[in-house]
Amino acid sequence: MKHTLQDKVAALRDPANHRLPVSSVEAIETHFSWVFLAGERAYKMKKPLHQGLQDFSTLERRRHYCREELRVNRRLAPQVYLGLVPLAADENGRLRLDGPGEPVEWLVAMRRLPPGPMLDQRLLRGEANEDDMRRIAGQLAGFHRWQPRPRLDPNGYRLRLWQRLADCEQLLGRPEWRLPRTRVDVLLGTLRAWLASSTPLIEARAMAGCVLEAHGDLRPEHIWLGDPLAIIDALEFSKALRTQDGADEVGFLALECERAGAPALGETLLRHYAQASGDEPPRALVHFYQALRACERAGLAIAHLAEARYQGEARWRRRARQYLRLAARHLQAARRPAPGRGMRPP
Repeated sequence: MKHTLQDKVAALRDPANHRLPVSSVEAIETHFSWVFLAGERAYKMKKPLHQGLQDFSTLERRRHYCREELRVNRRLAPQVYLGLVPLAADENGRLRLDGPGEPVEWLVAMRRLPPGPMLDQRLLRGEANEDDMRRIAGQLAGFHRWQPRPRLDPNGYRLRLWQRLADCEQLLGRPEWRLPRTRVDVLLGTLRAWLASSTPLIEARAMAGCVLEAHGDLRPEHIWLGDPLAIIDALEFSKALRTQDGADEVGFLALECERAGAPALGETLLRHYAQASGDEPPRALVHFYQALRACERAGLAIAHLAEARYQGEARWRRRARQYLRLAARHLQAARRPAPGRGMRPP
């Protein structure tokens, strides 16, 4: 019997099909997955999609990437990521989570985290503080210190940044998005000029061992400030995309704090991270990384308009423009000072 994605979602929405007793199940759809909140557990099921680097098109691939999700996330949240669970069909074709029969799907089982201590919620309520930033910075510094540092060709790392810029240009330049073309062209042109003039600085970061296998998608909604602190939802589908300069990763989180209306906390995070890690790159480099990240996030935001369920929603255009303003602000700051001292590896 062939079970469709709709069959699987319907089965997982039904509390009766869960092995652990639950009174209700909340289903949340994202672009690449479904998440089911059931009592003290959360279960994540990948959609059978193949878009870009994310190839979840077969059951075996989805099983593989569920295992990868467990592996990369247990580095920063071992108490949250519990294991791999099958959705199985019994001899009568009934689907049950972790039930008897042949697996027709695989899910990542997680401890369900109360939303209150998430960093994005604390920022929204105006409750995030310096101690939060110190805790996060300490956790990240320790994590980064022990992550593998690939044998990296300095020129190859610089070319990777050029490719990120080219991808931004291709996405942001699509006419159907109706973004301010002149502003986008000037912004990306200035980013290219900064990168071209900073080859020694960029290559020195690679040579100093500052590029590592990181989290890959460090946003406030992925940081739970409970006890113990947990950083979740690492980017599991591409080791290449997880491999980043530590300063780029932390700068991105500082950028997201700024977008949430707390720029001072973003600066506090950067300061505590430098103290905890011993890595103090020139501030101009961090501003460049933040400007590039803001352009990438603008592209991801505006691309929501290509999905049928988001068409006509003005929030994505507003968010893209907000990121472009942040990119311009950080690029201006990157151009102001000359590269400084203190470029030592963690």
